[in-house]
Amino acid sequence: MPKHFYENIKPHVEQELALAKQARKQGNAGVEFTHLENAHVLGQASTFLHTKVHILMLFWAVRQVNIKEGLGQVMRIVGAATKTAIGFIPAGNTGGTNVSPFKVLPVSPKLASILARANSSAQTH
Repeated sequence: MPKHFYENIKPHVEQELALAKQARKQGNAGVEFTHLENAHVLGQASTFLHTKVHILMLFWAVRQVNIKEGLGQVMRIVGAATKTAIGFIPAGNTGGTNVSPFKVLPVSPKLASILARANSSAQTH
C-alpha cells in the first residue's frame, strides 16, 4: 500500500459506511449492502479498513438472518486480517458471498477515480 493511502482513502470508506448506516436506519438492507460493497472495494488495500468492512458485513448478515452470508463473512474476516498485508486483494471484489473471494472484478468509474486519487496523492507525500 502506498504511503499515506490509508489517510487518503479512509474518508471515502467512512462516507460509504455512513451511507450504509443511513440506509439501515431507513430499513433498506439492499442499499445498505451496496454501500458496504463500495466501502470494501475502496478499503481493501488497508488491513484495518478491509477487516472492518467484513465485520460490518457480518453484522448485516446476522440482522438479515442470512446464514450463508454470515459464515462467508467469518471466513473473509480471517482472510482480510491475515492476507491483506501481503497484498492478497483481488481488485474490485465486492466482498459478499455472492462473489468468490478470489475473483477480480471491474471497478466502477466512480470508485476507480477515488482509488486513483488516493493512490496518486499517496505517492506524492
